[in-house]
Amino acid sequence: MTAELLSRSSDGLNRALHGRWSRIGLALLAGVATALAHPPFGILPGLLGYPLLMLLAERSGSVRGAFWMGWLAGFGYFGVGCWWVAEAFLVNPDQAWMAPFAGSLLPAGIGLFWGAAMALYRRFAPGGLVRVLVFAACFALLEWLRGHVLTGFPWNPAGASWAAGSAGSQFASVVGVYGLGFVTVAAVAAFAVLLGDETRKARGSVALGGVAVLAALVIGGSIRLGGAEVRNTDTLVRLVQPDVAQESKWTPEAYQSIVDRYIRLTAQPGAARPDVIVWPEGALPASFNDVFGPTSPDGPAIANAVQPGQTLLMGLARGEAGPDGRARYYNSLFSLADEGPAGLRVTAVYDKYRLVPFGEFMPLGGLMSAVGVRSLVHMPTDFSPGPRPAPIDLPNAPRVQPLICYESLYPGFTPGAGGRPEWIVNVSNDAWFGATSGPIQHLNLASYRAIETGLPVARATPTGVSVMIDPWGRVVEGARLGSGESGVADVLLPQPVGVTPYGRFGDLFFWLMVLAGLAPVVLSYVRSRRG
Repeated sequence: MTAELLSRSSDGLNRALHGRWSRIGLALLAGVATALAHPPFGILPGLLGYPLLMLLAERSGSVRGAFWMGWLAGFGYFGVGCWWVAEAFLVNPDQAWMAPFAGSLLPAGIGLFWGAAMALYRRFAPGGLVRVLVFAACFALLEWLRGHVLTGFPWNPAGASWAAGSAGSQFASVVGVYGLGFVTVAAVAAFAVLLGDETRKARGSVALGGVAVLAALVIGGSIRLGGAEVRNTDTLVRLVQPDVAQESKWTPEAYQSIVDRYIRLTAQPGAARPDVIVWPEGALPASFNDVFGPTSPDGPAIANAVQPGQTLLMGLARGEAGPDGRARYYNSLFSLADEGPAGLRVTAVYDKYRLVPFGEFMPLGGLMSAVGVRSLVHMPTDFSPGPRPAPIDLPNAPRVQPLICYESLYPGFTPGAGGRPEWIVNVSNDAWFGATSGPIQHLNLASYRAIETGLPVARATPTGVSVMIDPWGRVVEGARLGSGESGVADVLLPQPVGVTPYGRFGDLFFWLMVLAGLAPVVLSYVRSRRG
């Protein structure tokens, strides 16, 4: 009876894979299902959208048809995964009309990478069971390109479907999030061969192999977590989350209230005196030049809230004159040390390196200004990028790697071996996206930097989620300020673990897997040329 039901289901799916409108629906379904595998949804059976997409590409009559199947799936994937982008345009009522365009144009544009992956697979995929690896390699290659082309947009790569800190996520310590994505997609794509033309035994063997790989990820990760023992340093870190909504931040009446709130939370008594106090990105609606200007009362007030021997990590914009004499603006993180009567001293400045397109800089700025786009998004000038991320030294705490907001999406910005810091601080302004899935997914992605490097991550945002993450990607117990909470979290900084394989070798294993997956295509091409 079971075999008969499976046979009927298989026949029905095969028919649907050839109908025009059913193919469109299945492509959208594949993208939506895979998106729902990510936090905060966590519906891991949605990963079966990948073998469905593989079948759609294979049954397409042409490379162009496979491209459109991939694009539709990508549109569904990023439509679900990135809908919260529209929320940022609702903060300013004058920009609210742009929200539907942002919510649709971004998935449409980023979906092109999925379309290209399926076109590439359809063009070169050989027959036989090895096509599973070719599919995973084509998809992983375009995922990597998505994270790098035109500054990249590495939001929700396939590997991050596993909730950070879970057993399934731990293999990222070896191969990184892109390598984990290759393994995950290859494992679930093995189920697509069940509808292939090979013998039943061969198809069953490949599908069981996929199950074995998924089981190995979970079992291996469980073993790693079973031996995980968090050991703390003597450094006490205070994460400050004032719960300042973005829409109420820019009125003159609100400014002093915001400053007072940060000062109160900074000076709030605790069980022990913090060594490092972390404020979020763009904490105050003013630049560093204004807050600590000679006539501003805010600088001395902040200095009074910081005790001698403490370090304040503060996210603020700053301006300075460039070599050409024109003003340049940076999104920065300042390390400020209290030196008693001398007040606060800037010990280090980190300038954001990877800026957000259309948020912090305008791509093709001259053209966009000429056609009026700059005025539409109310961006009078661009931020300038800083140098490539590098750790900074703190007076009274271990060496740290700052990552500002968007930068926490990118693997490889933190030295994993030589020059390795002892922790990462990620300051962000997720208040732009309100109580949506965006901040939760951002937390998940930032947590992968802890797994990849074996370093703890301290994360501060103005409205949530602010946490301390241990080197295995897990939120430290009692060190979480959720969405909409106001307060502080005082937590001892965990010690880093030993250098991870990914920290030592970077994406080497990922590229070896991709090359192995594409090897059948290369060999087939060489043979055809010889013939």
